[in-house]
Amino acid sequence: MSGPRPTPTAILEARGSWRAKTRKKEPKPKGGLPSAPKWLDKAGKEAYRQFVRMAEEMNVGKRPDANVAARYARLWVRWMQNDLHIQKYGETYPIHDKLGKVTCLMPFPQVTNVNKLSVLLLRIEQEFGMTPAARTRIQVDIPEPVEPEGKSRFFKAG
Repeated sequence: MSGPRPTPTAILEARGSWRAKTRKKEPKPKGGLPSAPKWLDKAGKEAYRQFVRMAEEMNVGKRPDANVAARYARLWVRWMQNDLHIQKYGETYPIHDKLGKVTCLMPFPQVTNVNKLSVLLLRIEQEFGMTPAARTRIQVDIPEPVEPEGKSRFFKAG
């Protein structure tokens, strides 16, 4: 398939787009994201739960998206491990010649890993509307409070 990926119907509906009404035959999965898979380690399960909370707040993420959420959790843990290495040791290490003199500085492999993992994480976050730019394309109607009629408008309920 060529061209940009289609925007999910839930996102189109949130934006108020007329295109959402044209997708009559699109599958509509039920249920939210399930609990974290057993094969995730402790850190992965926590990342998975964090992802699920964000997806629920955005009202996105259904049962078929569980594998994407699990991949996100694994990528997040790997990103954190690599980033912790960079925080501890810096981004580069020295290369010495035979006399012990520093000839150049080389980047740790973790620097490349962090950059690649950042791109993958960002793609998933954008798919689920979890970045500021992705959220600007979503518009929701916020109902305005209704003023009660008659004398009751002078008295607070409760």
